[in-house]
Amino acid sequence: MNRIGMVLAATLVLVVACGCSAEPQAEAPGEKPLSTRLAEADQAFRNRQYEEAGEMFESIAEDALAADSVSVFVEAASMRARSLLIRGNADAGRPWLAKAEERADPSAPEGWSRYLGVRGRFEWEDGDNDEATATFHEMFEYCRTNELYRRAVDAAHMIALTGDPAKKTEWAMRGIEMAEKANMVGWLGPLWNNLGWDYVDAERYEEAREALEKAREYHYLGTAPIPKLIADYSVAHVMRLEGDLDEAREAMREVFDRAEELHEEGNPDALEWIGFSRWELGEIAVSKGEAGIGLGMLQKALGELEEAGMPSWDEEDWEVRKARVEELEER
Repeated sequence: MNRIGMVLAATLVLVVACGCSAEPQAEAPGEKPLSTRLAEADQAFRNRQYEEAGEMFESIAEDALAADSVSVFVEAASMRARSLLIRGNADAGRPWLAKAEERADPSAPEGWSRYLGVRGRFEWEDGDNDEATATFHEMFEYCRTNELYRRAVDAAHMIALTGDPAKKTEWAMRGIEMAEKANMVGWLGPLWNNLGWDYVDAERYEEAREALEKAREYHYLGTAPIPKLIADYSVAHVMRLEGDLDEAREAMREVFDRAEELHEEGNPDALEWIGFSRWELGEIAVSKGEAGIGLGMLQKALGELEEAGMPSWDEEDWEVRKARVEELEER
Protein backbone atom coordinates (compact mmCIF):
# COMPACT_ATOMS: atom_id res chain seq x y z
CA MET A 1 0.00 0.00 0.00
CA ASN A 2 1.34 3.47 -0.83
CA ARG A 3 1.91 6.28 1.64
CA ILE A 4 -1.56 7.81 1.46
CA GLY A 5 -3.29 4.50 1.95
CA MET A 6 -0.99 3.80 4.90
CA VAL A 7 -1.71 7.18 6.46
CA LEU A 8 -5.40 6.42 6.41
CA ALA A 9 -4.91 2.87 7.55
CA ALA A 10 -2.90 4.06 10.51
CA THR A 11 -4.90 7.10 11.54
CA LEU A 12 -8.49 6.99 10.38
CA VAL A 13 -9.01 3.60 11.96
CA LEU A 14 -8.68 5.31 15.32
CA VAL A 15 -12.27 6.50 15.08
CA VAL A 16 -13.31 3.02 16.17
CA ALA A 17 -14.00 2.33 19.82
CA CYS A 18 -11.49 -0.06 21.36
CA GLY A 19 -13.96 -1.44 23.87
CA CYS A 20 -13.34 -2.01 27.54
CA SER A 21 -13.60 -4.85 29.96
CA ALA A 22 -16.90 -5.85 31.51
CA GLU A 23 -15.10 -7.76 34.24
CA PRO A 24 -16.33 -6.99 37.78
CA GLN A 25 -13.88 -4.66 39.45
CA ALA A 26 -12.95 -3.69 42.97
CA GLU A 27 -12.72 0.07 43.34
CA ALA A 28 -11.52 2.37 46.08
CA PRO A 29 -14.28 4.65 47.45
CA GLY A 30 -14.69 7.79 45.35
CA GLU A 31 -12.59 6.57 42.42
CA LYS A 32 -13.88 6.13 38.90
CA PRO A 33 -14.47 2.51 37.88
CA LEU A 34 -11.56 0.98 36.01
CA SER A 35 -13.86 0.42 33.03
CA THR A 36 -14.63 4.16 32.89
CA ARG A 37 -10.96 5.06 33.09
CA LEU A 38 -10.13 2.54 30.37
CA ALA A 39 -12.78 4.05 28.11
CA GLU A 40 -11.32 7.52 28.74
CA ALA A 41 -7.82 6.31 27.91
CA ASP A 42 -9.15 4.71 24.72
CA GLN A 43 -10.71 8.04 23.76
CA ALA A 44 -7.43 9.86 24.32
CA PHE A 45 -5.70 7.27 22.11
CA ARG A 46 -8.31 7.71 19.38
CA ASN A 47 -7.70 11.45 19.60
CA ARG A 48 -4.01 10.72 18.88
CA GLN A 49 -2.97 11.94 22.33
CA TYR A 50 -0.61 9.02 22.53
CA GLU A 51 1.65 10.19 25.33
CA GLU A 52 -1.27 11.14 27.57
CA ALA A 53 -3.15 7.95 26.72
CA GLY A 54 -0.07 5.86 27.45
CA GLU A 55 0.29 7.36 30.92
CA MET A 56 -3.40 6.70 31.54
CA PHE A 57 -3.07 3.07 30.46
CA GLU A 58 -0.05 2.60 32.71
CA SER A 59 -1.90 3.98 35.73
CA ILE A 60 -4.92 1.80 34.99
CA ALA A 61 -2.72 -1.28 34.65
CA GLU A 62 -1.11 -0.64 38.04
CA ASP A 63 -4.46 -0.13 39.74
CA ALA A 64 -6.05 -3.10 37.98
CA LEU A 65 -3.25 -5.32 39.20
CA ALA A 66 -3.73 -4.08 42.76
CA ALA A 67 -7.49 -4.72 42.45
CA ASP A 68 -6.93 -8.18 40.98
CA SER A 69 -8.86 -7.11 37.87
CA VAL A 70 -6.87 -9.29 35.49
CA SER A 71 -8.70 -8.68 32.21
CA VAL A 72 -8.52 -4.91 32.63
CA PHE A 73 -4.82 -5.23 33.46
CA VAL A 74 -4.26 -7.18 30.22
CA GLU A 75 -6.13 -4.55 28.19
CA ALA A 76 -4.34 -1.63 29.81
CA ALA A 77 -0.89 -3.21 29.65
CA SER A 78 -1.44 -4.13 26.00
CA MET A 79 -2.48 -0.60 25.15
CA ARG A 80 0.43 0.83 27.12
CA ALA A 81 2.62 -1.22 24.81
CA ARG A 82 0.75 -0.01 21.74
CA SER A 83 0.92 3.64 22.81
CA LEU A 84 4.71 3.30 22.90
CA LEU A 85 4.84 1.40 19.61
CA ILE A 86 2.85 4.03 17.75
CA ARG A 87 5.27 6.70 18.99
CA GLY A 88 8.21 4.74 17.57
CA ASN A 89 9.40 3.28 20.86
CA ALA A 90 8.72 -0.42 20.36
CA ASP A 91 11.54 -1.52 22.66
CA ALA A 92 9.96 0.29 25.61
CA GLY A 93 6.62 -1.26 24.73
CA ARG A 94 7.81 -4.88 24.64
CA PRO A 95 8.03 -5.32 28.44
CA TRP A 96 4.42 -4.14 28.74
CA LEU A 97 3.32 -6.58 26.06
CA ALA A 98 5.17 -9.33 27.94
CA LYS A 99 3.33 -8.39 31.14
CA ALA A 100 0.03 -8.61 29.28
CA GLU A 101 1.00 -11.98 27.81
CA GLU A 102 1.76 -13.40 31.28
CA ARG A 103 -1.85 -12.85 32.37
CA ALA A 104 -3.78 -12.99 29.10
CA ASP A 105 -6.33 -15.80 29.11
CA PRO A 106 -8.61 -16.90 26.23
CA SER A 107 -11.42 -17.34 28.75
CA ALA A 108 -11.51 -13.53 29.20
CA PRO A 109 -12.53 -12.25 25.74
CA GLU A 110 -11.94 -8.51 26.24
CA GLY A 111 -8.41 -8.92 27.51
CA TRP A 112 -7.43 -11.74 25.18
CA SER A 113 -8.69 -10.02 22.03
CA ARG A 114 -6.97 -6.77 22.94
CA TYR A 115 -3.71 -8.61 23.61
CA LEU A 116 -3.87 -10.39 20.23
CA GLY A 117 -4.47 -7.11 18.40
CA VAL A 118 -1.40 -5.51 19.96
CA ARG A 119 0.78 -8.62 19.63
CA GLY A 120 0.01 -8.73 15.92
CA ARG A 121 1.00 -5.11 15.51
CA PHE A 122 4.35 -5.73 17.18
CA GLU A 123 4.94 -8.72 14.90
CA TRP A 124 4.11 -6.49 11.92
CA GLU A 125 6.51 -3.85 13.22
CA ASP A 126 9.22 -6.52 13.38
CA GLY A 127 8.61 -7.46 9.76
CA ASP A 128 7.17 -10.86 10.69
CA ASN A 129 4.22 -10.57 8.32
CA ASP A 130 3.43 -14.29 8.38
CA GLU A 131 3.33 -14.33 12.19
CA ALA A 132 1.33 -11.12 12.29
CA THR A 133 -1.16 -12.45 9.78
CA ALA A 134 -1.55 -15.70 11.74
CA THR A 135 -2.19 -13.67 14.91
CA PHE A 136 -4.80 -11.53 13.20
CA HIS A 137 -6.47 -14.64 11.76
CA GLU A 138 -6.66 -16.04 15.29
CA MET A 139 -8.05 -12.73 16.51
CA PHE A 140 -10.67 -12.61 13.74
CA GLU A 141 -12.03 -16.07 14.44
CA TYR A 142 -11.91 -15.57 18.21
CA CYS A 143 -13.71 -12.21 18.06
CA ARG A 144 -16.32 -13.48 15.63
CA THR A 145 -17.01 -16.45 17.90
CA ASN A 146 -17.25 -14.22 20.97
CA GLU A 147 -19.36 -11.57 19.17
CA LEU A 148 -16.70 -8.88 19.52
CA TYR A 149 -17.55 -7.55 16.09
CA ARG A 150 -15.60 -4.31 16.20
CA ARG A 151 -12.43 -6.16 17.02
CA ALA A 152 -13.19 -8.78 14.36
CA VAL A 153 -13.37 -5.96 11.82
CA ASP A 154 -10.05 -4.62 13.11
CA ALA A 155 -8.52 -8.07 12.62
CA ALA A 156 -9.86 -8.33 9.06
CA HIS A 157 -8.52 -4.86 8.33
CA MET A 158 -5.07 -5.83 9.61
CA ILE A 159 -5.04 -9.07 7.60
CA ALA A 160 -5.66 -6.97 4.50
CA LEU A 161 -2.49 -5.04 5.40
CA THR A 162 -0.21 -7.88 6.48
CA GLY A 163 -1.46 -10.90 4.55
CA ASP A 164 -1.16 -12.34 1.07
CA PRO A 165 -1.46 -9.45 -1.43
CA ALA A 166 -3.64 -11.67 -3.62
CA LYS A 167 -6.17 -11.87 -0.80
CA LYS A 168 -6.21 -8.19 0.16
CA THR A 169 -9.49 -7.55 -1.62
CA GLU A 170 -11.11 -10.62 -0.07
CA TRP A 171 -10.24 -9.54 3.46
CA ALA A 172 -11.11 -5.92 2.81
CA MET A 173 -14.55 -7.02 1.64
CA ARG A 174 -14.98 -9.35 4.64
CA GLY A 175 -14.25 -6.44 6.94
CA ILE A 176 -16.66 -4.18 5.07
CA GLU A 177 -19.40 -6.82 5.11
CA MET A 178 -19.07 -7.36 8.85
CA ALA A 179 -18.94 -3.61 9.56
CA GLU A 180 -22.05 -3.01 7.47
CA LYS A 181 -23.96 -5.79 9.23
CA ALA A 182 -23.03 -4.37 12.61
CA ASN A 183 -23.72 -0.76 11.46
CA MET A 184 -20.16 0.21 12.39
CA VAL A 185 -20.18 3.48 10.48
CA GLY A 186 -16.89 4.67 11.96
CA TRP A 187 -15.07 1.77 10.34
CA LEU A 188 -16.61 1.96 6.89
CA GLY A 189 -14.73 5.04 5.70
CA PRO A 190 -11.27 3.59 6.47
CA LEU A 191 -12.21 0.15 5.14
CA TRP A 192 -13.57 1.42 1.81
CA ASN A 193 -10.59 3.76 1.58
CA ASN A 194 -8.05 0.99 2.03
CA LEU A 195 -9.83 -1.13 -0.57
CA GLY A 196 -9.78 1.81 -2.96
CA TRP A 197 -6.06 2.32 -2.57
CA ASP A 198 -5.44 -1.39 -3.09
CA TYR A 199 -7.28 -1.00 -6.41
CA VAL A 200 -5.12 2.05 -7.21
CA ASP A 201 -1.98 0.00 -6.60
CA ALA A 202 -3.41 -2.68 -8.93
CA GLU A 203 -4.22 0.03 -11.55
CA ARG A 204 -7.91 -0.91 -11.39
CA TYR A 205 -8.94 2.73 -11.51
CA GLU A 206 -12.67 2.42 -12.18
CA GLU A 207 -13.09 0.16 -9.16
CA ALA A 208 -10.76 2.39 -7.16
CA ARG A 209 -12.86 5.45 -7.87
CA GLU A 210 -16.07 3.68 -6.84
CA ALA A 211 -14.52 2.49 -3.56
CA LEU A 212 -12.95 5.86 -2.75
CA GLU A 213 -16.19 7.71 -3.47
CA LYS A 214 -17.91 5.30 -1.09
CA ALA A 215 -15.21 5.98 1.51
CA ARG A 216 -15.75 9.71 1.08
CA GLU A 217 -19.46 9.35 1.86
CA TYR A 218 -18.61 7.81 5.23
CA HIS A 219 -15.80 10.23 6.05
CA TYR A 220 -18.18 13.12 5.49
CA LEU A 221 -20.43 11.78 8.22
CA GLY A 222 -17.70 12.72 10.69
CA THR A 223 -16.48 16.11 11.83
CA ALA A 224 -12.67 15.82 11.58
CA PRO A 225 -11.40 17.96 8.67
CA ILE A 226 -8.29 15.99 7.67
CA PRO A 227 -10.08 12.70 6.88
CA LYS A 228 -12.51 14.62 4.67
CA LEU A 229 -9.59 16.36 2.98
CA ILE A 230 -7.77 13.08 2.34
CA ALA A 231 -10.97 11.49 1.03
CA ASP A 232 -11.42 14.30 -1.50
CA TYR A 233 -7.73 14.11 -2.40
CA SER A 234 -8.00 10.38 -3.03
CA VAL A 235 -10.93 10.72 -5.42
CA ALA A 236 -9.26 13.58 -7.30
CA HIS A 237 -6.04 11.56 -7.57
CA VAL A 238 -7.89 8.69 -9.26
CA MET A 239 -9.59 11.16 -11.61
CA ARG A 240 -6.11 12.15 -12.79
CA LEU A 241 -5.03 8.54 -13.21
CA GLU A 242 -8.17 7.88 -15.26
CA GLY A 243 -7.26 10.81 -17.53
CA ASP A 244 -10.06 13.17 -16.43
CA LEU A 245 -7.58 16.04 -16.15
CA ASP A 246 -9.97 18.99 -16.13
CA GLU A 247 -12.24 17.40 -13.52
CA ALA A 248 -9.23 16.32 -11.49
CA ARG A 249 -7.71 19.80 -11.58
CA GLU A 250 -10.91 21.43 -10.36
CA ALA A 251 -11.34 18.89 -7.56
CA MET A 252 -7.68 19.01 -6.50
CA ARG A 253 -7.68 22.81 -6.46
CA GLU A 254 -10.48 22.66 -3.89
CA VAL A 255 -8.41 20.23 -1.81
CA PHE A 256 -5.38 22.51 -2.03
CA ASP A 257 -7.36 25.59 -1.01
CA ARG A 258 -8.86 23.82 2.01
CA ALA A 259 -5.47 22.45 3.04
CA GLU A 260 -4.06 25.97 2.99
CA GLU A 261 -6.98 27.22 5.08
CA LEU A 262 -6.45 24.48 7.66
CA HIS A 263 -2.74 25.26 7.78
CA GLU A 264 -3.42 28.93 8.34
CA GLU A 265 -5.78 27.94 11.16
CA GLY A 266 -2.89 26.12 12.83
CA ASN A 267 -3.58 22.50 11.87
CA PRO A 268 -0.13 20.85 11.80
CA ASP A 269 -1.26 17.95 9.60
CA ALA A 270 -2.34 20.22 6.76
CA LEU A 271 1.14 20.99 5.39
CA GLU A 272 1.56 17.44 4.12
CA TRP A 273 -1.68 17.74 2.16
CA ILE A 274 -0.72 21.12 0.76
CA GLY A 275 2.34 19.38 -0.64
CA PHE A 276 0.47 16.33 -1.93
CA SER A 277 -2.29 18.34 -3.60
CA ARG A 278 0.17 20.85 -5.12
CA TRP A 279 2.13 17.88 -6.47
CA GLU A 280 -1.00 16.51 -8.13
CA LEU A 281 -1.75 19.91 -9.67
CA GLY A 282 1.80 19.97 -11.00
CA GLU A 283 1.42 16.53 -12.58
CA ILE A 284 -1.85 17.62 -14.16
CA ALA A 285 -0.16 20.70 -15.62
CA VAL A 286 2.65 18.57 -17.09
CA SER A 287 0.10 16.17 -18.60
CA LYS A 288 -1.72 19.11 -20.21
CA GLY A 289 1.49 20.35 -21.85
CA GLU A 290 2.20 23.10 -19.30
CA ALA A 291 5.67 21.76 -18.49
CA GLY A 292 7.16 24.93 -17.00
CA ILE A 293 4.21 25.60 -14.71
CA GLY A 294 4.04 21.95 -13.71
CA LEU A 295 7.73 21.73 -12.86
CA GLY A 296 7.53 24.82 -10.69
CA MET A 297 4.62 23.34 -8.76
CA LEU A 298 6.39 20.01 -8.31
CA GLN A 299 9.52 21.74 -7.03
CA LYS A 300 7.53 23.76 -4.51
CA ALA A 301 5.53 20.70 -3.47
CA LEU A 302 8.76 18.78 -2.89
CA GLY A 303 9.91 21.49 -0.50
CA GLU A 304 6.60 21.36 1.38
CA LEU A 305 6.75 17.60 1.67
CA GLU A 306 10.31 17.81 2.94
CA GLU A 307 9.22 20.34 5.55
CA ALA A 308 6.40 17.97 6.54
CA GLY A 309 9.00 15.27 7.20
CA MET A 310 8.45 12.99 4.21
CA PRO A 311 12.10 11.85 3.95
CA SER A 312 11.75 10.23 7.39
CA TRP A 313 8.25 8.72 7.09
CA ASP A 314 8.41 7.55 3.47
CA GLU A 315 11.95 7.58 2.16
CA GLU A 316 11.09 5.43 -0.87
CA ASP A 317 8.31 7.71 -2.15
CA TRP A 318 10.46 10.75 -1.36
CA GLU A 319 13.24 9.43 -3.61
CA VAL A 320 10.74 8.70 -6.39
CA ARG A 321 9.46 12.26 -6.25
CA LYS A 322 12.97 13.71 -6.22
CA ALA A 323 13.82 11.65 -9.29
CA ARG A 324 10.67 12.87 -11.01
CA VAL A 325 11.65 16.51 -10.47
CA GLU A 326 15.20 15.84 -11.66
CA GLU A 327 13.84 14.13 -14.79
CA LEU A 328 11.72 17.16 -15.66
CA GLU A 329 14.54 19.58 -14.88
CA GLU A 330 16.76 17.79 -17.42
CA ARG A 331 14.25 18.00 -20.27
